[in-house]
Amino acid sequence: MTASIVVRRFDPADEVEWRRLRHALWPSTTDVDHARDLREYAAAPQTHVILVATRPGGGLAGCAEVRLRSHADECYTSPVAFLEGWYVDADVRRRGVGRALVAAAEVWARERGCREFGSDAHVENTGSRAAHRALGFEESTPVVNFRKVL
Repeated sequence: MTASIVVRRFDPADEVEWRRLRHALWPSTTDVDHARDLREYAAAPQTHVILVATRPGGGLAGCAEVRLRSHADECYTSPVAFLEGWYVDADVRRRGVGRALVAAAEVWARERGCREFGSDAHVENTGSRAAHRALGFEESTPVVNFRKVL
C-alpha cells in the first residue's frame, strides 16, 4: 500500500469526498440517498461503519461501507458482516488501498463477533469480482434478482 494512505473511520468532515466516492461507485445516487444513508450509518455505530482511506495531501482515496446483517447469501453464521459498498479511486488502485479498507472492515467485524464476511458484485463487473477473489472471498453461484412494482 502507498505508505502515506491511512484507513480510519468516517468523520463528518469527510462528507463531500465520501459523496464523491459513492457517486463514482453508484452513479444513480442522489444527495437525498447520500443523506439518508449517512443518517442510517451514524445512528447505528455498533452495526454500521464507514471506513475511509485518506490521501496525504487531503481528501479521500477510497471508502468501504459495512454493516451487520442477520444473514447473507452463502453465509451460514449470524450476524454476518456485509461489504455494502467498496470503492477506490482509479489513480490509486492496485496499491493496496482496497485491501487495507477490507482488512479494517474485517477487524471491525471480528470485534462484533462475526465469523463470516459477505459481499456481492454484478456478474459483468469482472474487475470487482477479481478484486474480491484476490482478498480471499469465495465466489458462489451467480444469482438473478427479480423485481415487480406493486
